[in-house]
Order: sequence, then structure tokens, then C-alpha cells
Amino acid sequence: MRLTGLITGLMLMLLSGPLMAEAKIVQTPYQESQKVLFDFYLQDPDEIGSALFWLRSFLNPLMQAPYSFAPDFMDLVVLVHGTEIVTLAKKNRKRYEEHVARMEYYADLGVKFKICGLAMEDFGYQPKDLYEFIEVVPSGITELAHWQQQGYAIITPTIRSKRFSIDEIR
Repeated sequence: MRLTGLITGLMLMLLSGPLMAEAKIVQTPYQESQKVLFDFYLQDPDEIGSALFWLRSFLNPLMQAPYSFAPDFMDLVVLVHGTEIVTLAKKNRKRYEEHVARMEYYADLGVKFKICGLAMEDFGYQPKDLYEFIEVVPSGITELAHWQQQGYAIITPTIRSKRFSIDEIR
């Protein structure tokens, strides 16, 4: 009886596939009409580059096969209300050129960039100091509540310092 159980167990293992099976790639059935607000409230203006990678990581898979969604069918908003506001001031273009170029690219795809009017005033800026793709809203917190009530998913990028390279921990 014991030998029969052992043989049955071994046969089941052999029939179930290789012992070292690999991960399975799945294509989640995402919907084309994405409604997302990215909440940027960063401690350091230079972190905006990392925060923009969150936006890229959201958009790129949806724009590529097998989904091939057109960005104009997605409703994406970036709300800026932290220290990264300085990256949107025209006078700082030279320092933040790469980040501004990326934001302009996303704005051309239809992503809306909104800045908190209260924070803008705290930083001493006026609308004329900001790029033409920026919309000034009364308050970042009020704006968050508004979009959430409209059914938007809220994504807040978490920016961490990288202590190890991928090769070091792989």
C-alpha cells in the first residue's frame, strides 16, 4: 500500500510538468478608458524625474501591443503641489530642461498638468511664470478630492533613494 502511494505520487509529479516551471506571462484585460490622477508632492525637486517614470510606467505598456491604446482615450492628470513646483517655472528651464521636455511630451499626448494655486503663491510664482501646458487650480488638496469623487484612481509616486544597483542585488 505504501509503495502504491509512492508510485502514484511520483506519477502525479511527472504528469504535472517540469519541476522547474517558469513564470507565466499574462495580459490583464485593461480597459482603454483609464482615469488616473498622479499626485506629485515631492520633498526634493530633483525627484520629479523619478515621479515621471511612474507616469511612463503607466502609459508605455498601455500604448504598446497587445493593448495599443491611443493616449487620447485615457484621461490622465498630474497634480503638482510640492517642491517640484520649481521645475515648472520658466526661469528654471536650464536646470530642469530634461524634466520639462518630458512633461511637454506627455502634455502633447494629452496628459493634463495642474499646479496648486496656494503652493504657487507660497513659492512666489504667478501664472505668467509657468509653462503654457500648466493649469493653475485653487488648491491641491481640494483638487485631489474633486478627481477622486469623479472616479479617478489616485497614484502617489513613492520616491526612494536607490542604495544598490540591480547588478549588486540580482
